[in-house]
Amino acid sequence: MIRYTALAAALFLAVPLGAEAQERRPSHCISLVENTPGLEVVWKAGYTDPLPDHTVRLSYIDHSMYLIQTQGGLSAVTDYAGFIGTPDVVPDVATMNHAHSSHWTASPDPRIPNVLPGWNPEGGPADHHLDLGEMLVRNVPTDIRGRFGGDVEEDGNSIFIFEVAGLCIGHLGHLHHEPSPEQYAAIGRLDVVMAPIDGGMTVPQPVMMDILRRVRASIVLPMHWFSYGSLNAFLAGMQDDFRIRQHPEPSLEVSLRSLPSEPTIIVLQPRYVGFDDLDR
Repeated sequence: MIRYTALAAALFLAVPLGAEAQERRPSHCISLVENTPGLEVVWKAGYTDPLPDHTVRLSYIDHSMYLIQTQGGLSAVTDYAGFIGTPDVVPDVATMNHAHSSHWTASPDPRIPNVLPGWNPEGGPADHHLDLGEMLVRNVPTDIRGRFGGDVEEDGNSIFIFEVAGLCIGHLGHLHHEPSPEQYAAIGRLDVVMAPIDGGMTVPQPVMMDILRRVRASIVLPMHWFSYGSLNAFLAGMQDDFRIRQHPEPSLEVSLRSLPSEPTIIVLQPRYVGFDDLDR
């Protein structure tokens, strides 16, 4: 496991004492069970608003960056590229992938206690299993295709899985191929999946659609879309298999009880963390 450490970490949220020691609600990531039916997803809220028990807040920042926040005060940023907003935001975890510079930074904020590259600078696959008590972060390596037909970089990308509040939340990173059966098994069941749907820089849209039909997460959060043309083409191709919800805000709150009863694509609007969010 690769970590960058610092003497002090300025936390974005006020973290209660012992937050990292808080017990994690068991998840079912590697077991095959039916979706938990429940209430509608709760939309909403300011980034600093308190969360109910066993609930996470997912906020779309930009491109492939999502902010994951827990009830106990932990936070993680996916495909961290170095800037997530104007306040002094320091997550507990930053995951990165290096297929393109918009998915990582060579100079992460030194105050971030856990920086997890999706590749291994020393060669071979990255291997992360970070247990923070309330949140477990692990990865499944995948390959990166070479540019202009060049050599494939084996294990150059990682799918990151966040197990928190009984939920299994997956971020596919800069995925360049359909996962193998072994990789699907390592990913396990996902309740929420953040999926690149551009159809060009990552996998073609029909391949991504097949991946999402197989994963069949309760909630799909599109990311890595460069235009409404590509987003709308993706939604049109998925509308027979998934419900589709548009929401003008960047955030939603999710718990096991609030998962939709049918697989649902939820389109969030990206927005950097700003002072207006902190003051709401």
